[in-house]
Amino acid sequence: MTIGVRLAAFNIAHGRGLDRKVDLDRTATVISRLAAHVVCLQEVDRHFGDRSDDLDQALELSRALDMQVVFGASVTRSARNGRPREYGSAVLSHLPILNHELHSLPGSAGYEPRSAQRVLIELDGGALWVINTHLSHESAADRAAQARTVRVLVDDEMGTAVVAGDFNADNDAPELAPLADLRDAWTECGHGNGCTHPAHRPSKRLDHVLCSSGVIPSSAHVVATDASDHLPLVVDLLI
Repeated sequence: MTIGVRLAAFNIAHGRGLDRKVDLDRTATVISRLAAHVVCLQEVDRHFGDRSDDLDQALELSRALDMQVVFGASVTRSARNGRPREYGSAVLSHLPILNHELHSLPGSAGYEPRSAQRVLIELDGGALWVINTHLSHESAADRAAQARTVRVLVDDEMGTAVVAGDFNADNDAPELAPLADLRDAWTECGHGNGCTHPAHRPSKRLDHVLCSSGVIPSSAHVVATDASDHLPLVVDLLI
């Protein structure tokens, strides 16, 4: 039996649009229009501070969209109002989330810490592993080390898995070689040039969805929006 799943990857820049205003309602509207079963978000604030009205953005988006959510903090700072200030990634899902793990990624001291979420999504008669990540923008050497760690998270025994997120590099960048055996959804079935950054004049393909065996990308497209400095990438998958 073949199961169809629509997955999206979107760096939301903590809800800050091209107008420099933080508007989480706008972000939620964009995500809703993607009509995705699973959405991998990067740059999500959780009680991080004034820049995002001290909101738990993952929870607010979950409520607005009526989706399950799991959040993974890459950065944790001293508590404010009794709550830790966190910044990281989140996975939203209309499908049941069975398991969630957060894995730290290697990086040079002084740079922003990075992480990867590994999430198990229940399908009708099957399951899909989703690895949501955001690689370093400062260092190609760090991205290479992070890519090696992310590849280890795709266990060959999983059968069906995708790696999605903001890689801060094109898919043919040398530092992403550890992921080269995974199939790039855009290369296989993308429409257009696939560029997702910067949103006002896209010229770089920084956001990706990579597929293991057992996952067939059937269609991929980028959605125009002014809700972030990145554009969302939407991929239809056959499991």
